[in-house]
Amino acid sequence: MAHKHDPNEKVVYVGDSRIKKRDYSGVTPPDYSAYPGKSEAFIPNFLLKEWMVGVVVLVGFLTLVIAHPAPLGYPADPLNSAFIPMPDWYFLFLYQLLKYPYASGDYIVLGILGLSGIPFVALLLAPFLDTGKERRFYRRPIASSLMLVSLVAVAYLTWVSWDHYQHELEANGQIPEHIERKIKAEESVNAGKERWVPGKEKIPAMVAADDPAFTEVMTQAQCIACHGAELEGGGAPALRGIGDVLSKEELVDIIANGAADGAMPAFQGQLTDEEIDQVATWLAQQKAE
Repeated sequence: MAHKHDPNEKVVYVGDSRIKKRDYSGVTPPDYSAYPGKSEAFIPNFLLKEWMVGVVVLVGFLTLVIAHPAPLGYPADPLNSAFIPMPDWYFLFLYQLLKYPYASGDYIVLGILGLSGIPFVALLLAPFLDTGKERRFYRRPIASSLMLVSLVAVAYLTWVSWDHYQHELEANGQIPEHIERKIKAEESVNAGKERWVPGKEKIPAMVAADDPAFTEVMTQAQCIACHGAELEGGGAPALRGIGDVLSKEELVDIIANGAADGAMPAFQGQLTDEEIDQVATWLAQQKAE
């Protein structure tokens, strides 16, 4: 309803109660854009849109998974104390969070259930705490601030966790398993050999497997506990083919005094000189065909 021809005049529409309400049962209702200020129904309209967006995101993840598959490490070895366990990248922030004193040790229950459960509880309570109709983020300071703090915290903890992992590798002089696996595979292919696969290496056959040096001396010294029952390797390197790598004199020195890096203990005193010489002589015979 307008009183004059001023273009800036506010126009007020007055409803007429004599106009009957239309019955849309059985027919397709008009588009919701015909009703300014009205929102569309959650089911099925809004939910269908959310599903469509979810499908697009899922296809994107599947594309990344196919293009960049997860790196494979070595077969699980419970005796490998140098292995640094790391979760997937999307759990790094929780992994780092559980390292702090207030989330571990005496507070492990708080760290596992409390800190990890806070985001889920917050999501459940969000519709009841934030009941305003405003949808612009700068008009919702509390919700926007909490979301911003959460994003910054997740990004920071993820970065700290990965940075600490890199420092651990550097301090221990380690190469991540998937990188070492790739390097060895490339070296094997470049040398004209078959592609190197961890856990399935072609190791030489054992020479003189019935020799007392192996069946008696090495068995009693519990060498097989680390090197494997058939010297195929396990918690320690395989000894098959060791004669191609080390001489008898070097083997005697390692058996008697232990490895330089401390990975192998010294057997001087546990074994006699004759037994050490007997084992070194037999190991020196372990050569590839």
